[in-house]
Parts: sequence; C-alpha cells; structure tokens
Amino acid sequence: MLMNKPIKLIGSVYCIFSCCLAASNASALNPQPKPGEPIANLSDVLLERFNLGKVAFETDISLDAGLGPIFNQTSCASCHNNPVGGAGNQTVTRFGQIDKKGGFNPLELLGGSLLQAQSLNEDCAESIPNQANVTSLRVTNGALAFGLIEAISDESLITNQKKQPGVTRGKTHMVLNLEDDNGNLHVGRFGWKAQVASILTFSADAAQNEMGLSNRLIPFDNAPNGDEKLLEECDTVLDPEDIVDADGFGFIDRVTDFQRLLAPPPQTPYSGMTGEVIFNKIGCAICHTPSFVTGNNPETIEPLRKKFIKPYSDFLLHNMGIAGDGITQGDANGLELKTPPLWGLTYRNPLWHDGRFSGGTFESRVTDAIEEHGVFGSQGIPAADAFTELSAFEKEQLISFLKSLGQVEFDSDNDGDVELNDFHGYVDTIGFKNCFETYPSPDDDCAIHDVDQDGDVDLDDFDIFLVAYDDILNDCNNNGIADLLDILLGASDEDNNGVIDDCQNCLGDLSGDMFIGVSDLLAIMDAWGSCQNCSADINDDGQVNVSDLLYIVGNWGPCL
Repeated sequence: MLMNKPIKLIGSVYCIFSCCLAASNASALNPQPKPGEPIANLSDVLLERFNLGKVAFETDISLDAGLGPIFNQTSCASCHNNPVGGAGNQTVTRFGQIDKKGGFNPLELLGGSLLQAQSLNEDCAESIPNQANVTSLRVTNGALAFGLIEAISDESLITNQKKQPGVTRGKTHMVLNLEDDNGNLHVGRFGWKAQVASILTFSADAAQNEMGLSNRLIPFDNAPNGDEKLLEECDTVLDPEDIVDADGFGFIDRVTDFQRLLAPPPQTPYSGMTGEVIFNKIGCAICHTPSFVTGNNPETIEPLRKKFIKPYSDFLLHNMGIAGDGITQGDANGLELKTPPLWGLTYRNPLWHDGRFSGGTFESRVTDAIEEHGVFGSQGIPAADAFTELSAFEKEQLISFLKSLGQVEFDSDNDGDVELNDFHGYVDTIGFKNCFETYPSPDDDCAIHDVDQDGDVDLDDFDIFLVAYDDILNDCNNNGIADLLDILLGASDEDNNGVIDDCQNCLGDLSGDMFIGVSDLLAIMDAWGSCQNCSADINDDGQVNVSDLLYIVGNWGPCL
C-alpha cells in the first residue's frame, strides 16, 4: 500500500511516527532548495508572503485590472518561467538611433527604447519607428535569489571592482531607486545593463513596461510610440492601476516578496569540482566572481543577512566589444553588458543577452558563449584565448563544473526533480542505488549523490535523498520503513517500481496498490518509448509500447 502517514528520520532509517521512539535532528538533513523554491527555514509569516507573492507573479493581469494598452506579456511568470521566477527563452526588443558621431538616441518620444509588442487592439499597436537604425533582442533574466543579490552591500561590489585588473575591470552602474526620495545612488545589479538596484524598482518597472500596469512608483501608462492622444483613447482604467489589497500590499509589493525570498539555484557538488580550478586559472572568475557575503543592513530581513552565496557574477558592466547590444541605457553604453550570474546555468537555454546561443547541447551552448567573449573589443578576450589553449580534457572538466551550477542534488536524469528514476538509474543515468557504498571524487557522476560531501555515498546521504524525494513513498509491508530503504539494503525489486517484490502478487501492478487500473495505465503512458530495466516494460523487451498497454487493459481489476 502507499504510505501516507507522517514520517521522520531516525539514525538513517526512514520510519513512521508510530514506530519511532526517538527524535531526529533534521537540521542537517535539508537538501539545497530546488530552483523556484523559497529560502529554507523561513518563518510562517515570510513563507505566507512568499506564497502570496508567487500567486501574484503567476496571475494574468486582466483588462479590468489595468493591462496595457500596450504590453509584452500578461504575467511575470509568462517570461520568468524556467522555473517560475527563473530565466526564460522569451525576448523583448530594444531599439534606438545611432547618429553619425556614434551618439545614441533612445527615441523616447517615439516610445523607445523598449518595444511593447502587444496591444489591446490594433489601433493601439506599437511598432519600431522608421528613425530606429539599431535593434536588439533581450532574453528574460532569472529572478532567483534576487533578495540575496539585493542584500550584497554596495561597498562589497565596489571593493571587488577595485581588486580587478585594469584590462578586465568592470564598471559600477550607479542608479536611483524609484522608492527613494533622498536622491542617493546605488550600485545597479539587475537587468542586462545593471540598470536597477532594488527589487521593488525592478517590479514597478516591469509591471509598467512589460504589462502596462501603472503603479505608485510609475503612475502612468506608456503611450503607443509616444502618442499621448492615442493613449487617452486606448487607456480605459484610471491610473495608477495597481491597487493595494486589504493588507496594504500592491501587486508590485507581492511580486517583490516572491522574488526577494526565492532561494539560490543549487550547486552540486556544492564545494566545487576540478573544473572550477580551471575556471579560476583562465580568468573567468575575475568577472564571474564566485562568492559574496551579504550585508548586515538592519533594513534587510534577517534571513538575507550575512549569508555566504555563490552567484558567480560581479554585477558590473563590462565592455563586450562587437558582442554588445548597441543600446545605451543610463550610463551603460552600447558595448557594455552586466556579467550575468552563472548560478542556474545548467538549465538555462538560450544563452547571451539576445539568445544567440540556443538549442544543441549544454556543452555546445556554453562553448559558443565562452568563445564569443573573444570578439573584437571585448574585455573577455584574455579568458577566451586561455580557454582555446586548454586541452580537450581540461575543457571537459571546466564544462562539467559549469553544468554543476543549478544541478539539483540526486537528480541524476537532470529533469529538475528527485524521483524513482534517480533512485534506480535508467538508460544513461546513474541512480543512488548504483552509487551506494562507493567513494566518488567530486568529478565522478556519483558525486551528485554524496550530498553531505564526506567522500562516500552512504545512509546519511540516503536520509537526505528521502527528504528530497518528490514522489509518494511506499511501505507495502507495513514495517515502518520506506520500501526504497528496504530495496537499498537488499530487498528485491526486479521490476524497479520502488515497491518490494514480496508485496506484489500480480504483474502489471506498477503502483503497488494491489489493483491494475488507472494509475498503472498512466505509468505506462508516462514511460512510453525506450526503457531499459524499468517496471513499465512488462514484457521486458526494452520498449514501453502497445504490448504493455494491452496487458494492463486485459488484466484490469484487483490482483488475485
């Protein structure tokens, strides 16, 4: 049967509360949060604010609520969707005019420099004006761990900048926060041009420019191509459109909470790999600064203070030569781009500010992006040249390290969750069971399962595996121990369905509930295709196909 009782960890044994007499110390058993999850150990109040913020982040703004009249998307999550709050593959268009002397005009009077690609009706539609002679796409940045990035002090960013060698030294982009009335400048850190320093400013700007939602910080809508008369005709909701709720929070406050409390992407193994030594040696770490400690500003909420983080970015502007976007924004010129944080890189596709490197494999995308640092005029030329000089093995080690940035612990098939596949290991993946009682180095495939990083894959790691497990745990023999632990310690599971074979009396009962029915049919459909040594392959021919489906249909009903 399926185990649905409360469970806890006692000395590397996963058990039911009714079977346990001792208490466990779960504080050491927490895996790194998965992408899109909140920072660990938030108070109930902050967790509720995170969840309410996520609802707002995913909500489509309606016409009555103030959408438009010109906009790019109807919700934050429409763009920040890999995962919710993360980067995406959507792009927006920036445009402007470069004069004969190289000066840049954002054509603000004609709606520049951001094009709003959608409108409430054709009469309100915006287009790139004829005067524009430069355009550039911009890919959606991720908002993961925005609160921790915001909590890095300006002094830390400036100190790091001063340590950089002159040839690759970045530039701070000093900007105003919309919510401040003191005129103080801050080091920008969000956006492709580091043009924003605070999450609230980021949220207000995105609400107005991407969704057409005017708010208390930007209390007006954009006029289509700067035509104020057309705006009057198209705008049907009184500004500002962002109305506070019963608790005094507006939309921009709610989505700020969500972004501020998002956890950093995981890094597995967390302490690094040999490839990071190469990363440092060839100069990547100069701009992609590995780590910071957040500040202790009393205005920052406690969970974000004095935290060691590994974003792999200096959050500074760097001259990328002809690989820049040609768009001037604030004090950032058309050649300059902010160093993008590398945490979460493993699932980011496409790469570069305009998404020019997409598809293919992770290895091909990353290789192309590294080599692009070597174009004419770029401050990244020394690192790109050093990469070229690496041996094939060294390049492989470097790319393996970069792939660890965003890698979910135990997720051997790299699909973003921890499930049965990651226990058994199928096809080209290596599961926890295969790695149990081995001694992997940080560069070995099994290192993904040595989560406590003590040099071996043991029951301590399995405790954490079960905490991270995203599926339902079975306890078919009612011994108070999860079937996966029994199987790990030697119980038979020939069909690899995560249920002890002794509990199963009929072939095709994939869920272990002693009934061949809908859940088993869905398991067949979910595993459809090539499938070696998996429970859904009932006739054991290496394929989950019509034959297996027909067996389920033909034997429908309770196990006898």
